[in-house]
Amino acid sequence: MTKPTTSFSEATSDTANQMAEQLADKAHSAVSATRRRANSALDGVDEGVDNLRDIAPSAFSRAAAQMEELTRRGMDRARDTSQAVRDQAQRAGDRAVGYIQDEPVKSVLMAVAAGAAVAMLASWFARSRSGRF
Repeated sequence: MTKPTTSFSEATSDTANQMAEQLADKAHSAVSATRRRANSALDGVDEGVDNLRDIAPSAFSRAAAQMEELTRRGMDRARDTSQAVRDQAQRAGDRAVGYIQDEPVKSVLMAVAAGAAVAMLASWFARSRSGRF
């Protein structure tokens, strides 16, 4: 009866060895597949970095050119607006001088009235700060 036990243990040992080899082959296949996928992913990242390296300088150049253009437009608009305000102030001053030359008495009376109103307001503010009305 010892003989069938030996052949059973040999069969079990052979089956275990076959299963171990199959597991080792599957593990090796899984490691190889993982390595291929990792290399493929790294190749894709490498291509992306190369593309970015090619694209980035031109993108930054375009952005800088657009910023320069916007800055130039803003400066031109500010200059135009400033000139328009100066022209408008010049016309208002010319009209005021013309009015004073045409109506000197009225102009002096208006200036006196405006000065008196400002003096009264200043006096009122000064009294309100001191607490007396």
